[in-house]
Amino acid sequence: MKIIRSIKGTRDFYPDEMARRMWLVDKLRQASEAFGYQQYEGPCLETIDLYAAKSGEELVKEQAFVFPDRGGDPITLRPELTPTLARMIASKQNELVFPARWWSFGPFWRYERPQKGRTREFYQWNIDLIGSDSVQADAELVSVAATFLKLVGLKSDQVQILVNDRRLMDRKLTEIGIGQDKKPEMLRMIDRIDKQPADVWEQNVADLGFSQEQIGKIRELLANRELWRESVELSQLFDFLALNGLDEYVRYEPKIIRGLDYYTGVVFEAHDVKEGFRAILGGGHYANLVGDVGGQPLPGVGFAMGDVVVMLVLEAFGLIPEELTHGETVLVTVFNEELLPDSMRLASELRSMGFGVVLAEPEKLAKQFKYADRLGLKKALVLGPDELAVGKVVVKDLRTFEQVVVDRDQIIASLK
Repeated sequence: MKIIRSIKGTRDFYPDEMARRMWLVDKLRQASEAFGYQQYEGPCLETIDLYAAKSGEELVKEQAFVFPDRGGDPITLRPELTPTLARMIASKQNELVFPARWWSFGPFWRYERPQKGRTREFYQWNIDLIGSDSVQADAELVSVAATFLKLVGLKSDQVQILVNDRRLMDRKLTEIGIGQDKKPEMLRMIDRIDKQPADVWEQNVADLGFSQEQIGKIRELLANRELWRESVELSQLFDFLALNGLDEYVRYEPKIIRGLDYYTGVVFEAHDVKEGFRAILGGGHYANLVGDVGGQPLPGVGFAMGDVVVMLVLEAFGLIPEELTHGETVLVTVFNEELLPDSMRLASELRSMGFGVVLAEPEKLAKQFKYADRLGLKKALVLGPDELAVGKVVVKDLRTFEQVVVDRDQIIASLK
């Protein structure tokens, strides 16, 4: 019989992979909740009109999975979450408390050419502070990102969060003589500068009607790592990050633009220092979150992080724990068929106390221990007729093979 394979660009999560993903979710949850963010979720299907209103043309026309519903209206598997967030905020804008701090982790789809660090189906952390236009809000989201990097063990000499400000770049482009109508094209080209050979990039910029003098000045601008000192906002941002003790994770990078059209202020991306991978996360400040979907304009700041690249980075640095599948789950053995009810009662008792318990099949004890070892369990409990008669249990360490006999009421202390 022919084996049916998964769709290219999707992933199967076997228990080991799922445990790794849930470990990641636990870390990003810790980072989110440390700053008071609440979890939310939206639907996986949206109308394509929602993305036409909020996202860049490339995302809508080239990357979204679009298909008609039964009524013929075009809908899409969500390629990102910010437009859904905007719609949700607009729907209950008069009922919500602002600034609102929301985070989510869920599946997304983009029509990509599958390659290292990029899949068609992926999971993404989205976190936003909505209803504040302050630099303090920008600093908070950068701080959340840096806190997450610390929680997973990444150090500042391994990863950096690169920041810029579109308002600063807008002013500098004006000084160079680039008009308002040409700025979006130039910003998109700056965003792509490291993705193309230098000569190809310059030719592409020239083909858009920019002069060689303007191209030269753009290159000078992008080489100026002290440009941030001309920005009051960026200067405040670095001051706030220093107060949070996280400034070592952040530096200025004039090439950071972010391609999506709705960013209007501070923008940032996290990269590994050696640039061996794509951006780990990225986001920025937006002046109008909900105006394009029917609500009253609201400012905010947020970022997104896909699970694919960050796991590749963590794996490269050896930071993913090896034993995640069962954690502190224990095995309760079954001495024989006759004592199966007693083992079941013991397992139930342990579960009521918060332990994860695998109840073995009634077969030879050696085989039960081998099964536990293959699962990665660390401890097993043996309840034989001798132990049952005197109210005791054998606690066996499956790593050291040491075992102790304890009273039933001492099991919890022994396991801990």
